[in-house]
Amino acid sequence: MYKLKASNLSKIIQNKQIVHNISVEVNSKEIVGLLGPNGAGKTTTFYMICGLTTASKGNIYINNNDITNMPLSMRAKMGIGYLPQESSIFKDLSVEDNLIISAQAHKLTKEETNSRIEKLLELFNIQSIRNREGIRLSGGERRRVEIARALVGEPKFLLLDEPFAGVDPIAVIDIQNIIKQLIELNMGILITDHNVRETLDICDKAYVMKTGEMLAEGSSNEIRENNDVRKYYLGDNFTF
Repeated sequence: MYKLKASNLSKIIQNKQIVHNISVEVNSKEIVGLLGPNGAGKTTTFYMICGLTTASKGNIYINNNDITNMPLSMRAKMGIGYLPQESSIFKDLSVEDNLIISAQAHKLTKEETNSRIEKLLELFNIQSIRNREGIRLSGGERRRVEIARALVGEPKFLLLDEPFAGVDPIAVIDIQNIIKQLIELNMGILITDHNVRETLDICDKAYVMKTGEMLAEGSSNEIRENNDVRKYYLGDNFTF
């Protein structure tokens, strides 16, 4: 069992504090959402946990290992996988070659590379498109390949930035099912996304931020029924 813990994170930019003492926890086999309106500070908090920006205050741990000052590359070695919102595949390369490049970045042997790629192609049901170039993939296929590539290094945690952005409704359901599958691999998942329904539908718990502070935390049902969340984030007429 692993725990990813962000403790009392703060971010100060140009003498202005935009994130105030935020704490987030993700355990193995758990899907956690980090939500909030534009300007809430959720993306900055997410990036601090990923290692894309530094925390002004606070600490980040994997179990008892302090990774606060580690760059993204070192956090990857410690077990954090990251999937950006923007398309991250090499469009001129095949699906299989995209996975091979990730394996090379993790310095896997040829045998390890072949074994992991075959498992991932099967897990994500992308054997039939293994030779297709990235530029020819649909939005849903691209997301499948991107998630598969993020798993080549066998991370303990996968941090997903807007995984439901830019894909059609059918692909959203597909991606939700894939994320649920990852739990069976004993991974912990942290999602930040503007698609509240789709995120809460698969989360075990969620955190909601407002103007750099924590507004609410709890199970998906608790978040749905929270009066402050409705008042400051969802609106009274929002329905699930």
